[in-house]
Amino acid sequence: MSIKLFADSASDLPLSFFQEHDVQLIPLQVHIDNDEYKDLLTIQPVKVYEEIRAGKMPKTSQASPQQFEELFTNLAKSGESGLYIALSSELSGTYQTSVMIRDQVLEEYPSLDLTIIDSKCVSLGYGLTVMSAVEQIKKGTTKEELIKNITFKSQHMEHLFTVEDLDFLARGGRLSKASAFLGGLLNIKPLLHVEDGKLVPIEKIRGKKKLIKRILDVMEERGVDLSNQTIGISHGDDEITALEVKKMIEDRFGTKNFYINIIGSVIAAHAGPGTLAIFFLNEKQA
Repeated sequence: MSIKLFADSASDLPLSFFQEHDVQLIPLQVHIDNDEYKDLLTIQPVKVYEEIRAGKMPKTSQASPQQFEELFTNLAKSGESGLYIALSSELSGTYQTSVMIRDQVLEEYPSLDLTIIDSKCVSLGYGLTVMSAVEQIKKGTTKEELIKNITFKSQHMEHLFTVEDLDFLARGGRLSKASAFLGGLLNIKPLLHVEDGKLVPIEKIRGKKKLIKRILDVMEERGVDLSNQTIGISHGDDEITALEVKKMIEDRFGTKNFYINIIGSVIAAHAGPGTLAIFFLNEKQA
């Protein structure tokens, strides 16, 4: 039986990926002034960064229940088996809404075969998990094996990231206003990671060079077989820094496979321009 894969736009994969691999995109919403956009469909990340730099403060919201209802009803009617890998439930209500709507659709269509997984990941940490699922489906992996693979990736995906402007995290309640102000004055950058789906600060470091060196040190401490895995790098409209970091990772760990992409509209609204994030596995799959 064929497996239909669903993923949302917070995976920070480009629209072309969804189209080329027949993955059903679930766009999250972006709000600027009084306008509402569907991420990747009616707005692209570059536009969001332009608006932020112009002083606007975009807001975001989860995928609508109506979107889920339509997609899940169509899946039930098609008779296909479905798998939705969702953005971390700690960062959005999208996962919870999808489960609620699936249960509603099941009442009308008891034959609906849909598994929903809370990835506990975000940005390309989530995206790499989706990419791996696509590869597995192409190989003809059973749904049981596929779920096992996705669960492993989700549990062992490291997210290391930093933001250019601490004010963005302060506005999102991630940092006190005083810390944000002090950070800006002293050129202090936060190093954060994701722990059980939540954003958690690790430490603050003064200066960009020291920060990037520290990110590589943490990669060495936590990563396993870094030369042979695909490492994700996502950036807040700063490809030059992303490519510099790629080169440093190549030189230090001998990594050959990378996936680099701009941070999408929804994550951009919370992290801001200049964000840099690195994703890798901390355990080797048996």
